[in-house]
Amino acid sequence: MAKVKDKYRHIRESKPRLYLNSFKDQIKNNVCQARLINKIHIGIDRDEFTLFYQPEYNLVTKEITGVEALVRWVPSGNGIIYPEAFIPIAEKSQIIYQLERMIIHKALQQKLQWEREGLGHIELSINLSSKSLESEKDFTNIERILSSYKVNYKTIIFEITETMVITNINIVMERLNRLRKHGIKIALDDFGTGYSSLIHLIRLPIDIIKIDRSFIKSIPDCNGEKTITKSILGMAHGLNYKVVAEGIETKEQLKYLQQNACEGGQGFLLCIPLPSYKVTDVIKGKKLM
Repeated sequence: MAKVKDKYRHIRESKPRLYLNSFKDQIKNNVCQARLINKIHIGIDRDEFTLFYQPEYNLVTKEITGVEALVRWVPSGNGIIYPEAFIPIAEKSQIIYQLERMIIHKALQQKLQWEREGLGHIELSINLSSKSLESEKDFTNIERILSSYKVNYKTIIFEITETMVITNINIVMERLNRLRKHGIKIALDDFGTGYSSLIHLIRLPIDIIKIDRSFIKSIPDCNGEKTITKSILGMAHGLNYKVVAEGIETKEQLKYLQQNACEGGQGFLLCIPLPSYKVTDVIKGKKLM
């Protein structure tokens, strides 16, 4: 029996080491996150965050109808840092509130400038985090920001994700209705990835459904995604929602969406995200490729 015990001793002894290594990895991860959050604080203070804008096109008239504001972090001498590298971490801390208020301020300042230049018809979409909708204090702060700008809020769109809706349906409904009192439209972003029930869709005060790029990506090769996309378009039109397709990258995808009466679209085929001065030129003169 002693030999049998010796045979498996290394297995028993390895467990505490595994737990210890896992604990050390977690500590290291927490330290890295804390450092990043501190850098975000410093970046906000130094005004290192800027907005790029990706145009949205009417797929029938081939004209730009709006733009989506997308945050970029540009630390001095370090190039551009894209949101997937810092937004998930920011959403785990209180810094997301300050970051989002800064984004809304910058977006509305740009909208005001466009209206002064005669481009008031262009809609501006702003992404809203789940934490901002969950926090009454921060949501009230956002409402104060909205009240401080004299822009046409009928051309402002706030985008929320489908996952957020499922988690907090009642809170989402109440606060979205407060936004709509300003004239703001609501878009349900990344549609198709969160498995929302049709009851939720009917109850929610939304105006626009944005089909997730994962469905568009497989067109025209995958019949499954084509069928789902066509079904989403039919359902959305039946509920009087406008539909925007995200992630259009090929002419085949564009043609399929046009043939199935998709009103709006975004994607690298149409136009990449651009800084404000470049997207202004596009708005003024460039049509769909």
